[in-house]
Amino acid sequence: MQNHKRHIRRTITILIGTVAVLAGAWAVFQGLSPSQTQRSGSIEVGATAPDFTAPNSVGEQVSLSDYRGKVVMINFWASWCTPCVREMPLLHETAEKHQEDVETLFVNVGESKGTIQEFMNEQQFNFPVIVDVTGKISSMYRITGLPATMVINREGMFSHILHGELTNDTPLVQWLEDAK
Repeated sequence: MQNHKRHIRRTITILIGTVAVLAGAWAVFQGLSPSQTQRSGSIEVGATAPDFTAPNSVGEQVSLSDYRGKVVMINFWASWCTPCVREMPLLHETAEKHQEDVETLFVNVGESKGTIQEFMNEQQFNFPVIVDVTGKISSMYRITGLPATMVINREGMFSHILHGELTNDTPLVQWLEDAK
């Protein structure tokens, strides 16, 4: 009798374990499923950039749709991100050189307006920064790591996407020209 109970307990434990493994595999599969990407929209070259409205560091409301018809470069960054800080002078210089035909939006992810202002003062930058303290914009753009830079063409579609640090070898100026 005791052996029979042990056998039943073991069988139930194996069944519960199997169900747990199958449920885990199903969850992972659903997370990777293409239908999930289609339902939520994807961030890839050729896709339409999600519109957003958010305040910048000087108190203005900024909407991506305000720049339809212009090439837009968006850079997601944070002051604690070493690669972000390294690439900032290159981005700023490129933005300055192309300000007539390219709108550059610097989006700070997760930091307060005070932290952003302190960083900008220390680095001697004076351009406005979009404040994404809650991560709403970066979530819309599927940002999982910083920095990230995206070029959006005049029609509002992604023409280039870079997850990672821009360097002098990155053909950023060519990307901006391609987006026109």
